[in-house]
Amino acid sequence: MEFPTFAYHPDPLATGAVVASDTACVCCRQQRGYVYAASVYAIEEYVDCICPWCIADGSAASTLDCTFTDHDGIGGYGSWESVPMAVMDAVATRNPGFHGWQQEQWWTHCGDAAQFLGRAGHVELTSTWPGALPAIRANAGIEDDGAWEAFLRVLSADGSPTAYVFRCSHCGVLGGYQDCD
Repeated sequence: MEFPTFAYHPDPLATGAVVASDTACVCCRQQRGYVYAASVYAIEEYVDCICPWCIADGSAASTLDCTFTDHDGIGGYGSWESVPMAVMDAVATRNPGFHGWQQEQWWTHCGDAAQFLGRAGHVELTSTWPGALPAIRANAGIEDDGAWEAFLRVLSADGSPTAYVFRCSHCGVLGGYQDCD
């Protein structure tokens, strides 16, 4: 069976949102070799037990009454562009989310939700995603160059603070935000 594709999370294996596992999916009851390993918003606890196929087709959200991203976080709680409810529903119910330090946010651009590329620290931002630096700096609210350079040096993909990088699927611009524990 071909691994599902996600419009707003193109590589959930690379980001760690989906991991290899022999666990049977709580929704379809099948062992598909992978489970979702990030945030699930539901009354019940669903930890590492939902397959990506059930996320992609929306059956996990409808059967388990859950979402994978908070609707209000899509657009950064009003900090970024608003998007149509259909886009919010697609991100929240048919795409893997990700783990953040605080409440996750989903960057929006060009009237759409952007694609989540992953967590980033100083190394990833300066070598792989330098185009995201202006958005991360604006989100951090650091205007002083010296303070920004000091903050940038301590950003860590695996620690705190970290940056979350997104790409607009329309114009290709990178953006995102930073967060800490």
